[in-house]
Amino acid sequence: MNIAVLGYGTVGSGVVEIINTKHDVILGRNSKEDLNVKYILDRRDFPGDPNEDKVVHDFNTILEDDSVKIVAEAMGGVHPAYDFTAAALAAGKHVVTSNKELVSKKGSELLAIAKEHNVNYMFEASVGGGIPVLRPISFDLAGNNIQKVNGILNGTTNFILSKMIFENLTFEQALIIAQDNGYAEKDPTADVEGIDAVRKISILNNLSFGFGVDPEQIHTEGITHITLEDVAYAANYDCVIKLLGTAELLPDGKVYILVSPALVHNTSMLAKVDDVLNAVLIHGDNVGDVMFYGPGAGKLPTASAVVGDIVDCANHKDERRELNWGALNMDRVADYREIPNKYYIRLKVTDTENVQHEVRSAFGNIYLLARSGAYNEELAFITDSLTENDVRARLDSLNSVVVKSMIRVATC
Repeated sequence: MNIAVLGYGTVGSGVVEIINTKHDVILGRNSKEDLNVKYILDRRDFPGDPNEDKVVHDFNTILEDDSVKIVAEAMGGVHPAYDFTAAALAAGKHVVTSNKELVSKKGSELLAIAKEHNVNYMFEASVGGGIPVLRPISFDLAGNNIQKVNGILNGTTNFILSKMIFENLTFEQALIIAQDNGYAEKDPTADVEGIDAVRKISILNNLSFGFGVDPEQIHTEGITHITLEDVAYAANYDCVIKLLGTAELLPDGKVYILVSPALVHNTSMLAKVDDVLNAVLIHGDNVGDVMFYGPGAGKLPTASAVVGDIVDCANHKDERRELNWGALNMDRVADYREIPNKYYIRLKVTDTENVQHEVRSAFGNIYLLARSGAYNEELAFITDSLTENDVRARLDSLNSVVVKSMIRVATC
């Protein structure tokens, strides 16, 4: 069965490498079809590359070749990836992708096109790199109503926070190391501001709960404001700080969904996920908690997930796999500011004793935190379960304080 790969960068070259080097293993153990990469679409030439004879520059060469049954899109971005994907699906070709931005923004439309033309659109690699999680949600957990998803969905931010926790490095120091090691881009905004993670939690939400949400309308906070003081106070509460993507189905049918830093208790499975690794913790009504854990990015881990989708499409070349969700429905997204949470709060104060009395009057029951080396003009505490709107209103009622940090306490 002939395959075309769109994009010969990190992931695309990894897909070609795996299919070529693991050909006999894939054919002998997994695939009903003999897989062959016929075309590689890229704007560049690759003189001296063992696959240079397969490189083409015109997508129509692939589109018009009826022998190409599966297209692996590894271009990234929305355009022209969306246009090429839509055209391939409409032409009756299966499409697989690692493109989280495209799936999160245009997945509803592309799944509808795939259904109309009785082909598959698969995207296991778009969340968690090499971690198998989307297929298990769709098939292996079919006997469950999924109630909640929490994920450490970005390896760069997890690496930075791990350096802050274990090596007492500042955010800025840890970011430089992440860039030096190739874990963070020169412009790390998409990672450290939560943009990458929000695309992934939207895809997890869509598959788990059956309706689409627009990632651009999901509340997103990054980790640039996290300090070593916050890390120390979290440790005093037996927690670590992680950047979490959360999607929870509420009793009224709406979903509580956001990306933000959170204090995760040391007893949680997610608290043990460090360095560049990713994890997705899913709660189903029958299975309880299950966690999928492993490398969330990288050439071969991500490419291995793409190849898994290629094999799935080859084995179901004449039928559709029920990987689907409905149209976008932002009316079902709850106001995150009205969902109760415990909060960690750190204040700069002028009079610790008087402010502490004032804080207790405003917040009622609080849990005071301590850290080594804390200065006198500092007060940190955990609130009872309150909405964000309520917390902010109570903070506004305090005199002579500056809010330095306000971070959710996770329940996972």
